[in-house]
Amino acid sequence: MNILTVDNITKAYGERKLFAGASFFLQEGEKAGIIGINGTGKSTLLKMIAGLEEPDEGKIIRANHCIVRFLPQNPVFGDKETVLEAVLRDNRSEMNAGYIEADAKSMLTKLGVTNFDEPVGQLSGGQRKRLALVSVLLSPAEILVLDEPTNHLDNEMSDWLEDTLKKRRGVVIMVTHDRYFLDSVTTRIIEIDKGNIYSYNANYEGYLELKAEREEMAEAGERKRQSILRNELAWVMRGARARSTKQKARLERFEELRDRKAPEKDGQVEMASAVTRLGRTTVELNNIRKAYDGRVLIDDFTYLFGKNDRVGFVGPNGSGKSTLMKIIIGEIQPDSGYAELGQTVKVGYFAQEIGEEMENDMRVIDYIRNVAEYVDTDEGKVSAARMLERFLFAGEEQYGLLGKLSGGERRRLYLLKVLMGAPNVLILDEPTNDLDIATLRILEDYLDSFQGVVIVVSHDRYFLDRTVRRIFAFEEDGRLVQHEGGYTDYANRKRTEEAERATASGSGSRTRSDGAAEGNAQKCWKSGQKRKLKFSYQEQKDYESIEGEIASLEEKISRLDEDILQYSHDFVKLGELTKEKENTEKLLEEKMNRWMYLEELAAKIESGETAP
Repeated sequence: MNILTVDNITKAYGERKLFAGASFFLQEGEKAGIIGINGTGKSTLLKMIAGLEEPDEGKIIRANHCIVRFLPQNPVFGDKETVLEAVLRDNRSEMNAGYIEADAKSMLTKLGVTNFDEPVGQLSGGQRKRLALVSVLLSPAEILVLDEPTNHLDNEMSDWLEDTLKKRRGVVIMVTHDRYFLDSVTTRIIEIDKGNIYSYNANYEGYLELKAEREEMAEAGERKRQSILRNELAWVMRGARARSTKQKARLERFEELRDRKAPEKDGQVEMASAVTRLGRTTVELNNIRKAYDGRVLIDDFTYLFGKNDRVGFVGPNGSGKSTLMKIIIGEIQPDSGYAELGQTVKVGYFAQEIGEEMENDMRVIDYIRNVAEYVDTDEGKVSAARMLERFLFAGEEQYGLLGKLSGGERRRLYLLKVLMGAPNVLILDEPTNDLDIATLRILEDYLDSFQGVVIVVSHDRYFLDRTVRRIFAFEEDGRLVQHEGGYTDYANRKRTEEAERATASGSGSRTRSDGAAEGNAQKCWKSGQKRKLKFSYQEQKDYESIEGEIASLEEKISRLDEDILQYSHDFVKLGELTKEKENTEKLLEEKMNRWMYLEELAAKIESGETAP
């Protein structure tokens, strides 16, 4: 039974047409994800489905007596409402008031909100979004419409939301850029592409395969059209006369083929590598400690970033990740210890919140020109206007006002501003919030070839797997624990450690731990099904390159030994060489440990072993 039908809708804002005769439908129980580049109308489509906006033409049909609840990107509450009042406001029922309140408190606690009497006006934007999410989830609505539900959720919260939505009976339709989340939850992907809507009966992985097939078919059709056109054109040029009915029909066919539009290709962000040379000293953190209101966020953290380091920081919301980033750039001072930047370091900081720097009445091109008129790239000098074109701001859009951009377009423009500064140390604090999937894929490819340090704070598991080679996890006592590999490596190791602790805790907590283990197994392996071991993206990448990296490090140590002998009487130079050798030996040890782990995993994969 169709619960929702979007029938031949058209929607435009001024001369900008978002949809032109677009249609799709959803049946009972379907979980749909909407994807498309920023500015194509994803949020507008959600608002129309929720009944907050109307299409210019066409109609949206919902099943009779169907209740719809909508989670906006930026929910609004009364500042004087308490947390509990705000969540229960749209979910009041005398029949089940006690149950609803208990469920509300349970959900809020899982999402890190524990002071139920706190005024909403004192909460951050992320906390308000979590309140709105709980309010929507409490509803018995047949259709949930969710705009970026995973923004401001840490990894454990995202896991909980995945389970909650998969168990929900009703229809869920959402916009999210979290690709692991899409893959886990959705049964249908709805793609918005140049005013059209394509509906795929698949999760995200299946969508990628089906879209590739669709595009190959379109390209094959275009090649066939061009071939026929060439033959028909040759016939026309030979002087064929349209006297007979047959000749007239052939000419009409030629004109129809000639006037038919070729398949349009997606506009893609092009990121030229604009980098300032990075010297020997990069970023060094020495015994950093920071506490707020008696709570220690960071305790005695020391780390020296290598010249091409790729490091991710993970932890619950409020654990201190953004605080550490601001300590690195000097915006916050540590209670003790210090952060030292090398003389050649040029930091590009992509902040979690854009703040007030984007004035609504400023033109797009002026926002970029305020950083630089031109930027030196690996392709030569490139103008601000050309860089804007590469980031999909073409022609008149460059002279439009910032206030008219969508949230995703503003983030994409902000990313360009950061890169226009030609950084050699790139700090990305939650970069996946509001960036579309197409831009994220381009950013990931760009980071592969970026000549400098990349530091990432993210809750996006896919992005972390794709971009980092080392994880630091924030613990409750302020310690940062180092883990080699991407996010999946870290999560698997953590899961194994938790299982070992549960086993070691003894039979006293047997019942409770068995229940927790069963829940974890269902969450990770889908109702207890065994899954074969396989390399993650980062593991595969490391396995292919690590032996060469080890050989290079061993050669470097040999060269340093020779240099140390040569400069044995130059104590300044000797000190520098000795420190460099110590750092190289430490890195070699880490690589050797990683190589041993990967070799063991490869053997298990080859033998067909399943995940624990």
